[in-house]
Amino acid sequence: MSFLRRRSAATPAGPDFDVLAMDPGDWPGNLGAGLLPAPDGSCQGVFLRYDLFGGRGPAMIIGNLPAGSPARELADGQIPFEVAQLLLALENEEPVEVTGAEDIPVMQGDNLLIVRRLKLSESRISCVQFDRSDDVLVTIASWDRPITDDLYALLKPLPAELFQQG
Repeated sequence: MSFLRRRSAATPAGPDFDVLAMDPGDWPGNLGAGLLPAPDGSCQGVFLRYDLFGGRGPAMIIGNLPAGSPARELADGQIPFEVAQLLLALENEEPVEVTGAEDIPVMQGDNLLIVRRLKLSESRISCVQFDRSDDVLVTIASWDRPITDDLYALLKPLPAELFQQG
């Protein structure tokens, strides 16, 4: 997808993990998906870009990064990859940094999630992260709309086969 910059010519065949996101069939706007490849051709992450603005930019990006993904390694104050991709897609070049974080318990079905709500220097961006039981980090970055607890009820596992190249 155009919102991901490939680091190498390698094209991963797809993730070897399930992707937690909103079902594309339930989403009323445009949806894009991208894979983050490693030099060896393995999949180091999956990103879904949900666009409710009719092609004028994404409303939300949801990323799934497995353990060992280099996109998970952030310096203090550095924004998550999903936030950087959201800013890039919106052509917003203003510098943004993480100014704080707060852990909040949230129920998703019968599961208790400890959600890390990131505070950013750009107040129009909402960003949350949580770790899944299979050690996949889920990050949700939203532009100009808060992320409420209702969103977690919409998240469901999308099978890895959905992202396999044919």
